Amino acid sequence: MNDVQNYERDEDGALYDPRVREAMGRFADGDDQLLAFEAAGAVRTAYHAVERLRAQGSEGRGVSAGALDLLVRLGAAGRGISIGDLARAAGVSSRNVTGLVDTLERDGLVRRVPDPDDRRSVLAEITPEGQAWIEAFREPSRLAMRAMFQGFTPGDLVAFRDLCLRLAANQNRLAAHLRQNGPRS
Repeated sequence: MNDVQNYERDEDGALYDPRVREAMGRFADGDDQLLAFEAAGAVRTAYHAVERLRAQGSEGRGVSAGALDLLVRLGAAGRGISIGDLARAAGVSSRNVTGLVDTLERDGLVRRVPDPDDRRSVLAEITPEGQAWIEAFREPSRLAMRAMFQGFTPGDLVAFRDLCLRLAANQNRLAAHLRQNGPRS
């Protein structure tokens, strides 16, 4: 597990992970590639840090991080959502969402209701108990995000969001290209 005390600053004062730099230095071909590999490593480290924080907060309240995502989506929607739509929005399989909905339904936080537009389908919707759970989780989440992004300016956060989404958009384009053309050897 990475820990901030293990980071160092480069000549420009920017943080880097010397372990990642050493490992990727042998893998990359030149400084430009090394920076890209280091950036990818930093994204992964940041992702894990956010996930650890989120898991600590939600699991301490009896809900997994995946179930928390579903509760938040259902709470914000104000209406039922199909299992397939929840799966697409979360980027996971329908089977995974079905298991999460089963658990949340057993806990009284979510219920299945008939789809008014398709009698063969059901929708998942948040219950009043689920909405109350979300409300109780809101302030601790706000405090955690404030602590997690301490020292970031609003401009930093906008730039960080933009960079992360540009990275995701590039990956989506690459995935589409590979689906169309197949991987090169």
